[in-house]
Amino acid sequence: MGWLAWIILGGVAGWIASILTKNNAQMGLIANIIVGILGAFAGNFLLNLITGTGLTTFNFDFTTFLVAVAGAVVLLFLYSMVRGRRR
Repeated sequence: MGWLAWIILGGVAGWIASILTKNNAQMGLIANIIVGILGAFAGNFLLNLITGTGLTTFNFDFTTFLVAVAGAVVLLFLYSMVRGRRR
């Protein structure tokens, strides 16, 4: 998958995850892209832990998108837990 597809997938996945975790008002475009891309890697890691097999290729398809959103939700949840402890 090309870098432009990574940016698009990351941006959309990060945006959906920020809406699901109610962080959308605090995040901008760049944060959504970064969280979405990192979420794709984190989601693939978690999928590999749970099922024993992760995604073998990162193609631009619905499965990759779901894994990216799930990983981004987990990352945002962990971030909100750490941020909540600091206050």
